Amino acid sequence: MDQKKLHRAIETIASQKFASEEAMLIAVIDQIVENEKINVIGGRLWKLNKDDKSYSILYQVGSFEKIAPEFKIQIEEYPIFNLIVKERTILGSETNEVLRSKGIFKYSASGVGSKIKVDNKPYYEYLLALNSNHLDEAFKLTLNIIATALTSQIKQWRYSKSANSLLADIDKARQLQKSILPEHEYRFSNYELFGITDPAEIVGGDFFDYLNVGDDSDRVGVVVGDAASKGVAAAAEAMYISGALRMASSFEIKIASLMKRMNQLVNKIFADDKFASLFYGELSTDEGGLFLYANAGQNPPMFIRSDSEEIEYLKVTGPLLGPAPHAKYTIDNINFKIGDVLLIYSDGLIDCADGEFEQYGEERVEAVLKSTKQLSAKEIAYSLLNDVVNFSKNGKYLDDKTIVVIKRVK
Repeated sequence: MDQKKLHRAIETIASQKFASEEAMLIAVIDQIVENEKINVIGGRLWKLNKDDKSYSILYQVGSFEKIAPEFKIQIEEYPIFNLIVKERTILGSETNEVLRSKGIFKYSASGVGSKIKVDNKPYYEYLLALNSNHLDEAFKLTLNIIATALTSQIKQWRYSKSANSLLADIDKARQLQKSILPEHEYRFSNYELFGITDPAEIVGGDFFDYLNVGDDSDRVGVVVGDAASKGVAAAAEAMYISGALRMASSFEIKIASLMKRMNQLVNKIFADDKFASLFYGELSTDEGGLFLYANAGQNPPMFIRSDSEEIEYLKVTGPLLGPAPHAKYTIDNINFKIGDVLLIYSDGLIDCADGEFEQYGEERVEAVLKSTKQLSAKEIAYSLLNDVVNFSKNGKYLDDKTIVVIKRVK
């Protein structure tokens, strides 16, 4: 299942009104088990008891023998709890005889919520254990996304009860974010580029940038990123990632290594409910039009030839930045000919909806791109943005929207 769509699905469920955060977690677990695309057949929710240094069963669902409601696992008996704090999600073989007697031989466990110290060691306040017939690395990544989304929703739940944002501080954040974005138009060698960001709130988590790579200025990096969530927190993450990329661009770093380092930075610096998607590509003065890129969970950009109506999608080459600290990233490439156009965009573009809750979607983006590919990069970008704004003007769901168009003109 697409990582960002999975996060969006969890976020949509969790954003409904619930009596408590535990009721929200239970509702999400039920929906996960019912969703065939996620491939989960059952689940359990454990809660940390700081006083007696244990985890107790809070909720369980699925077609397996249930654990007694009073059952607890002592922290000192499970060293694996310390590993969960580091890895977020683990897959393992069950050693507890009581749990094995219930038919639980293989398990997954993901940390959710804040970390609470017990004997000066941090432990997640909730553990989410999901059953699946396929406990592999792909499933582990799915659990990381689910745990990240749930942790984010718990924090937003708590913030909403105490938040009293100051307008002056938000305005300062808006001015700061505006200052780091590049000029819309950019020309490099045989290419024209045009980028634009339309935040859903005063500040947002989307960003784009053009980076001069190395000392010879014979390459330019093109970046489109999307930090999870909205508002000031997402804007802070976006500014950090953008700044780190600008610093990295002054060194001769291979794209795969750059993405790996950015992933480790996001995982280390930001809270574990934060993540980001990032597309990074490099244009050069190469006459063959070579464009190298890596895509960390960003919506696949659309590439259209000047002499064709076919659209090629630049697929994901690695996971989202943040949830999986040891993830690897690969690079791919395309070749620009004169008149070819590449559209890079954030998910706010296709996810926005009209008054009937119909999403704008990729097909509408494709239609606009096909009808405007003969125009300049600037005209293509504004044509698409205007079409999206008109489509969603009566809709209630808003998200940050970013568009970068690259066109080879000679």
